[in-house]
Amino acid sequence: MASRLGRATLALWLVLPLVPLLLWAFAERWSAPALLPQAWGATGLREAWAQGAGAASVRSTALGLAVAVLATPLGALAGRALTTRGVPAPGAVLAVLLSPLVLPPFAVALGLDVLLLRLRVPSELGVVVLLTVAAIPYTTIVMRAAHAAHDRHYEEEARVLGATAWQTVRAVQLPMLAPALAGAAFLAFLVGWSDYVVTLLVGGGRLVTLPVLIASAASATGNDAQVAVLALGSVLPPLVLLLLVGSIGRRSRR
Repeated sequence: MASRLGRATLALWLVLPLVPLLLWAFAERWSAPALLPQAWGATGLREAWAQGAGAASVRSTALGLAVAVLATPLGALAGRALTTRGVPAPGAVLAVLLSPLVLPPFAVALGLDVLLLRLRVPSELGVVVLLTVAAIPYTTIVMRAAHAAHDRHYEEEARVLGATAWQTVRAVQLPMLAPALAGAAFLAFLVGWSDYVVTLLVGGGRLVTLPVLIASAASATGNDAQVAVLALGSVLPPLVLLLLVGSIGRRSRR
């Protein structure tokens, strides 16, 4: 009963802030002191699409997936090395891996942007590299905890029974670490999906993702419906992924 109540409270906590956005997204006219819009319509949807919401969503998705694909295995390897004493001075190594969380993103992006320009690194590649570095602390923390709780005797038994190293990884490690890998990939995807500072500075305005488009629309006035539609478009995909990651975790516990 308590767990159901907790899940219901969490769902309400996540969904309730979306209600005003839903109202604004389909409001043609909404002025005080009315509690609900006086006129409804789809102007916000049309304006958001005309401003390139579809293409921006595709770019944000591609950026998030690229960061997740790169940062998740790197975090898994770092987490395993830190828990198996495979590196000297693991505390110092962990501090270096977590340093992107301490440094101001604006200052880092601005400084590295100059370096990338001098090295003639393409802006899109530079954004992916910097966001991958920014995501590694999250994936490392998740996978370090997962590896610390992982019983390696199963791997040893598999090797004793004749399994190769790759067979052990595929048949033992990956199934046991699947929930943690899904959670780490979700966090890495969020870093790429929701980033604004690095994408704007390093991308030089050429890489227009959904957060960049939202910021541009929000800086104007009189387009509340369009901003609400764009905001909903940026929130709903992570919510769907969160539900998917939760279902993976529930299946693994059965």
